[in-house]
Amino acid sequence: MNWLEALILGLVQGLTEFLPVSSSGHLELGKHILGVEYSENLTFTVVVHGATVLSTIIVFWKTIIDLFKDLFKFKWNESTQYIFKIFVSMIPVVIVGLLFKEEIESLFTGNILFVGFMLLITAALLAFTYYAKERQKDISFKNVFIIGIAQALAVLPGISRSGATIATGLYLGNKKEDVAKFSFLMVLLPIIAANIKDLMDFDLSSQSTVSITPLIIGFVAAFISGLLACKWMLKIIKRGKLIYFALYCLIVGIVAIIFSF
Repeated sequence: MNWLEALILGLVQGLTEFLPVSSSGHLELGKHILGVEYSENLTFTVVVHGATVLSTIIVFWKTIIDLFKDLFKFKWNESTQYIFKIFVSMIPVVIVGLLFKEEIESLFTGNILFVGFMLLITAALLAFTYYAKERQKDISFKNVFIIGIAQALAVLPGISRSGATIATGLYLGNKKEDVAKFSFLMVLLPIIAANIKDLMDFDLSSQSTVSITPLIIGFVAAFISGLLACKWMLKIIKRGKLIYFALYCLIVGIVAIIFSF
C-alpha cells in the first residue's frame, strides 16, 4: 500500500464511518478499485478505526467526561443508566462477533456483489425513515437492545452501522439528537475491543504489514475527515435529510452489482 492509497482509504473510512453509507462497504469497494492486497487489510483497518474512535471522543469529550464523573458517584443516576444502556446495546454485536467471527471475516475479501446488495438494504432502511412519524420518546433499555440488534446486523459490509442504528432509533420514535449521539457513543467500546482482539490474534509471520508512512497518512486522513463527518452528521440528523443518503446508497449499490459481473 502506497501513501496515496492510504490517503484515499483513510478519507473514505473517516467520512463513511459517520455518514450513513457503510464504511466497511466503501472500504471494500475502495480496496477492490485500488487493488490493495487483502493481507494488508488488518493493520491498516485497525489504524483507521482507531482514528475514527479518537475523532468520536474529541466530538463528545464533554459528554464522556460527565458520564465518568457521575459513574464514580456510585449512584443509579442518569449517567449510570446511560452507560448501562451502552453495555446493553453491545450484547447482540458481542454474540455475533463471538459466534460468527470466521463467517463475517470471509465476507471481507472484496466481494463487491455482496456489498452492492447490502448497500441496497441500507438505502431501504434510510428511505423508510422519511415516512417515520416524528416522536420525542426517550431511549429506553428495550430500545437500546433493539438498536443493538441493528448494530449487529451492520457487521456485514455494505450495511451502514450509523444508518442502521439511527434509522432503528427513529422508527422506535426516539428523539433525533438522542439517537444520533447514542449511535456514535455505543460503537466506541465494540470497536476498541475488536481492534485489541485483532492485534492479539495478529500473526506477523503469516501476513505482510503496511509501512509506517501509509499508516500515519491513513490515520491522519481518517481522523480529520471523521471529525468533520461526525459534526456534519449531527446537523443532518436534526434536519432529517437521510433520504439523500438513501439515494446515494441506491446508486452505489447498483453500480457495484453491475461492475461485479
